[in-house]
Amino acid sequence: MSTNKKVPLRKCVATGEMLPKKEMIRVVRSKEGEVSVDSTGKKAGRGAYLSKKEEAVEVARKKNILSRQLEADIPEEVYEELLVLIRRESIL
Repeated sequence: MSTNKKVPLRKCVATGEMLPKKEMIRVVRSKEGEVSVDSTGKKAGRGAYLSKKEEAVEVARKKNILSRQLEADIPEEVYEELLVLIRRESIL
């Protein structure tokens, strides 16, 4: 008899979709207030999840969603890094 392992779900802050954690990208704010992309999903700090779609990143940028969720200013480089990660994964 096999037991099904529970898949952790997370909610995308931009689209509201519930997706498996592995299909999301985490953006984290450290205690010092530094915002970065967490590719491992294990960095310490307050995190917000985005689905791996360019549309989700653009919605988050346009509506300033990440800034509200993380209660910090989001540098433009973070959005660019998110887009690069998504494009790189779509190629592979």
